[in-house]
Order: sequence, then structure tokens, then C-alpha cells
Amino acid sequence: MERIQKILNHPLYQEQFKLLQDAEKDREFCRHTMEHFVDVARLMYIYTLEEKTNVSKELIYAAALLHDIGRYEQISLGTPHHISGARIADEIMTFCDFSKEEVIQVAEAIAGHRKESSEEDSLLAKYLYRADKQSRNCFACPAIKECNWPDTKKNLALFY
Repeated sequence: MERIQKILNHPLYQEQFKLLQDAEKDREFCRHTMEHFVDVARLMYIYTLEEKTNVSKELIYAAALLHDIGRYEQISLGTPHHISGARIADEIMTFCDFSKEEVIQVAEAIAGHRKESSEEDSLLAKYLYRADKQSRNCFACPAIKECNWPDTKKNLALFY
């Protein structure tokens, strides 16, 4: 997956990822680390295997690695991260040899990953939404009582 490595090595990706890590270094709640991004990718890939769908592994990893890359812009400028993330993903993926159609699929999934998925959403978008939520281990979080997520969004059990 050469194009995925290109995403990770892209100067804009590296810059935004570092800024985000620095901005969240003292954050008590869920941080947006590489572990989170990779957990999301792996969950998405599990879904495609379990459901026997043909969602591209490269697009899964691209969406997962880029879905929260706009968080620093949200922290610093107030731009919702799903909007800035879709824009940043477009720029990075275009440079990394993804087709326009692939860029659009990933950008749409990122732009919609904050809302409950609907019938018209692609499988990529549905998997991204689901994996982003299920990747959080709220049931084992020491800050669960201070978390402002409603219980309906929290993962309160290992399996559900």
C-alpha cells in the first residue's frame, strides 16, 4: 500500500499530525493519536471482511488516517474538523496519486463521519462513522465521569 505510506510521509500530514499531538498532549479525554487512526482502519477492515463487502483496503486506510487530521484547525481556528479534514484529505490524496473519484469518496466519508450514517451514504462512510465510535474504550477510561459525551455515544461494554 504504497499510496498509504505516501499519505503518512506527506509534509502536510506530518505537520498537521504533529500540531495535533502537541495541542492534545495534556488532554485528559480521547486523544487523536496514530493508535486511534489505526484502530479505526482495522475496525473498518474487519467490517468489510465480516460483511463480505469489497471496500478497498487502501481507501479504508486513507479515510481512517485522515478522518481527524483537521482537528488542529478546529482547535486553533474553530473550523469543524470534519470540514477541514475533508479539505486537507483532498490536498494530500491528490498529491499521493489517488484518482479524483477515490479522493471524493474519502473526502465525503470524512465530511460525514460526525453524523449518524444514512441509507445514501457509501459503505466507506458508514464504516468510518461506526469504527470511529467503536474504537473508543469508554468502559475502561479513567475520565469517564468527566466526559461530556452522552452515555448513548459511549462504548460502555467491550462487545455490543
